Amino acid sequence: MMSDQYTYNSQELHSYRLHQLEKESESYGSSNRRSDEIPLMRSDRTGCCSKIFSFFTNCCNRLSEGLAKSCRKEKEYKSRSVLIGKENSKYAEVFPPNIIRNQKYNIFTFIPLVLFEQFRFFLNLYFLIMALSQFIPEVRVGYLYTYWGPLGFVISVTMLREAIDDIRRYRRDKIINGEKYKKLTPNGVIKISSSEIHVGDLIIIEKDQRVPADVVFLRTTEKNGSCFIRTDQLDGETDWKLRLAISNTQQLQSDEECFNINAQVYAEKPQKDIHSFIGTFSRSDESSYEDSLNIENTLWANTVVASGTALGIVIYTGNETRSVMNTSQPKSKIGLLDIEINTLTKMLFFAVVVLSLVMMIIKGFGGPWYSLRVNLDMGKVVYSYFIQKDKEMPGCVVRSTTIPEELGRITYLLSDKTGTLTQNEMVFKRLHLGTVSFSSDSMDDVKSHLRTSFQSKSEGSGKVRKTVVSRVHDAVKAIALCHNVTPVFEEIDETPEQNEANMQGSESVVYQASSPDEVALVKWTESVGLGLVKRDLNCMTLRSPDNRHHEYALLNIFPFTSETKRMGIIVRDSSTGEITFYMKGADSVMQSIVQYNDWLDEECGNMAREGLRTLVVAKKSLTEDQYIDFEQRFNNAKMSVEQRSARVAAVLEGLERDMELLCLTGVEDKLQDNVRSTLELLRNGGIKVWMLTGDKLETATCIAKSSRLVGKTHGIHTFKTVKTREEAHAELNAYRRKHDCALVITGESLQVCLQFYEHEVVDWACQAPAVVVCRCSPTQKADIVKLLKNHQGKRTCAIGDGGNDVSMIQAADAGIGIVGKEGMQASLAADFSISQFAHLGRLLLVHGRNSYKRSASLSQFVIHRGLIISTMQAVFSSVFFFASISLFPGFLMVGYATVFTMFPVFSLVLDKDVSANIAMTYPELYKELTKGRSLSFKTFFLWVLISIYQGGIIMYGALILFENEFVHIIDITFSSLILTELLMVALTIRTWHYIMVIAELLSLGIYIASLAILKNYFDSDFLKTPSFIWKVSVLTAVSCIPLYVIKFLRKRFSPPSYSKLN
Repeated sequence: MMSDQYTYNSQELHSYRLHQLEKESESYGSSNRRSDEIPLMRSDRTGCCSKIFSFFTNCCNRLSEGLAKSCRKEKEYKSRSVLIGKENSKYAEVFPPNIIRNQKYNIFTFIPLVLFEQFRFFLNLYFLIMALSQFIPEVRVGYLYTYWGPLGFVISVTMLREAIDDIRRYRRDKIINGEKYKKLTPNGVIKISSSEIHVGDLIIIEKDQRVPADVVFLRTTEKNGSCFIRTDQLDGETDWKLRLAISNTQQLQSDEECFNINAQVYAEKPQKDIHSFIGTFSRSDESSYEDSLNIENTLWANTVVASGTALGIVIYTGNETRSVMNTSQPKSKIGLLDIEINTLTKMLFFAVVVLSLVMMIIKGFGGPWYSLRVNLDMGKVVYSYFIQKDKEMPGCVVRSTTIPEELGRITYLLSDKTGTLTQNEMVFKRLHLGTVSFSSDSMDDVKSHLRTSFQSKSEGSGKVRKTVVSRVHDAVKAIALCHNVTPVFEEIDETPEQNEANMQGSESVVYQASSPDEVALVKWTESVGLGLVKRDLNCMTLRSPDNRHHEYALLNIFPFTSETKRMGIIVRDSSTGEITFYMKGADSVMQSIVQYNDWLDEECGNMAREGLRTLVVAKKSLTEDQYIDFEQRFNNAKMSVEQRSARVAAVLEGLERDMELLCLTGVEDKLQDNVRSTLELLRNGGIKVWMLTGDKLETATCIAKSSRLVGKTHGIHTFKTVKTREEAHAELNAYRRKHDCALVITGESLQVCLQFYEHEVVDWACQAPAVVVCRCSPTQKADIVKLLKNHQGKRTCAIGDGGNDVSMIQAADAGIGIVGKEGMQASLAADFSISQFAHLGRLLLVHGRNSYKRSASLSQFVIHRGLIISTMQAVFSSVFFFASISLFPGFLMVGYATVFTMFPVFSLVLDKDVSANIAMTYPELYKELTKGRSLSFKTFFLWVLISIYQGGIIMYGALILFENEFVHIIDITFSSLILTELLMVALTIRTWHYIMVIAELLSLGIYIASLAILKNYFDSDFLKTPSFIWKVSVLTAVSCIPLYVIKFLRKRFSPPSYSKLN
């Protein structure tokens, strides 16, 4: 996991590091350096100003951090001992209330925070300054309502939207906090709301009911003392998890007896880790008892009880629960287009200030630019609607309507592997015994060998055949026993327990496990004749090919963790009394555990190259004395409160030695539909794809090849494992000599390289056509996204389907979640949700393109609409010796930006330069979008020149040509202005839509009607004369025809790339 201490942007630190690299390169010596080795150093140097600025920035940062720490008191979490069945009022005072609160505001902070969010953008701040300036009589032009009315409308709409969203959050929180639960008391069962639950309460949780707080599992109505829970809203996994009640309390005659015992539960201090727990249960009455507690004895908040009814004692509430501690408040994402518009607004403001100093007025050049924010926000809503209604992407949901344009600016796509590029649907493909390998085509041989092994010895084959048969028997038996899978029958409540083992047919049983790999293995053993028919806390029953049942007592289970990368189980054969320790795990850890062999490493590589997920299976026979000694040491280690994990691991390490290697299994994770074509489409569009996975290097490399993440013409450079600075230096130099090669690196090696050569690693990795980071933790995924954003300044997109991808999705500029087998957590946390990876191509290339292009045209046209009237106002004011006189009445100013031009301008959200088919057929068109040419300083200044030209033509033309009829200046100029805007919309449109035609005609009709209705603003007699018509026509023609000619010539001699395709 990459630490924050490795992320620095200081130029001074960068210079120091480069200096160290230069010294290090020199220390290697010319005799030890290859002729083609390139030292890791750069030619850039920092100047004095940069160093001073860096020093000042560091001082400010340290000062602000110190003030923040002094003002903010960090909460200190403490462990606790909770008495069972004993009321303690201190618990409610010491520990936080069990209240869920997802609101952003309260009654006091709502207005200040909303206003801060609005005015932190210069665009809105500019509007506020312009409105405030009108309180100064010397610079006031027109009426205050023409400024404060639109600004108030924009702020009111925003506040209303924020209020509605926060009220919805409040209502959702109220529903959750008001859910009723049964609380067990000495006087019976009472019902309380979730918010009234405190530490120490005994809570009864029924089937399909959400767990309201973190509890320790005491009792259940299930006879086997266990229950299943669904954790999809906690960790994103849809497979049910098995939880075990404390055996001592489970043996009580009734729930009420919990009040008659003297017992307590010790719980560690609250932690973020949802996969571990350290605690103890101790009873100090006549039945003295003590036992260790782990994750299997807990029910975390927001999980759902899937079987039976559970009784638990509350140990963590409110913000100390695992669920809340792992919930991060996502930051509001700001699109790059919004940032660019904010920059252009600053330039407009600077231009207005300069012009104000010259003409000594302010308002006259403000223009109706307040509509820019409204048009853009409304456009985003329309784009989101188009995305959700696209029939080619069923199930697509837009959860963040503020950044649809970001989809058109993506440079880096960071993707999960399992469940995203692959289906997370495991199919058993290969069994390798060292000398014999069985694939899908030869599974009938496995059935035959297994059937033979369970028959009498007299029916055995020859010596060679018998050896193969016995090895198949041991391997399949180990796979059938070494797992944490439980069969769940549909009619389990109605079927007598003695008949449960006789149930036949796969239709009536469902296998539940925390990993789909284990389910695939158990289904395979069933298909070859050795099926799992029953499992409880104490035993497991298998059905052999001869339809006999074999029981095995479960002595110990060591679950799989991401740290150990293996799981084990100790069983006793009920018929023979033999004790066997079975273990399976990743080849990287099992190679040092199993006996020496000469085939495992090679075959693991072969299977990985085929895209198979491998597991090594081994066993070890134990005597009774060996097991008793191990059990005693293991129980002592489990009772440790401090360093329990390390002590338990040390005991297990003594058992995990010199194990007999049984077999190697290969399970295939199928690719998602159309993954290859989608990745090739994105690569041709200039998007660099990085695959971040927790899988091993070989499998990740194989999936990268099979999915075409790495193109056919690209090579692959596998970064060797490095642990020191010197090793990292050598490997980085080796990679620099490669050209056009995809980079495959482990998370551990990446962390070492980033520790010493952060800038170099990021720069060189970004030059690779594709990057695969394997053995990558969830936190590392998010850190890699942040590195790309900070170092490259490009727009990033992250896509995943599991809870372990949420941090990466939230860190990216655009997060996309896939609704998959791992649950809805990634989908709910993402900005956009899709049902399959193949939809990503259309989402980016079509909708991303349209959203960005349309917003760029819309924003620039709205700015033009404000600039042209500002130019006219400037010319008009200069005629009157720079007096603060408004050209048009306030009512016409408001109408100009609304009813007279609003519909045609906003209809630009329907415009598109190419069809969806062309955008998908020629993904190379997407490359141009990442350059940001649709909205740049060049296009901005071009629209400024157009605005100045048209405003000057209309105003100067009216003053020069029609000076004898000055009283009609408003009629002529305003009419010419409206017609010019309507014609400019038509000039801007690239693909006409029937709604655009309606909008143009509607706005023209509204304006013509207003000429007849608004007699106080227009001279109705003059409007009926031919003089008015031809003068307006001439001004409009002179302002627009040259632009039409320029557009025609440009399209003729220098057409854009997309026009050639059309």
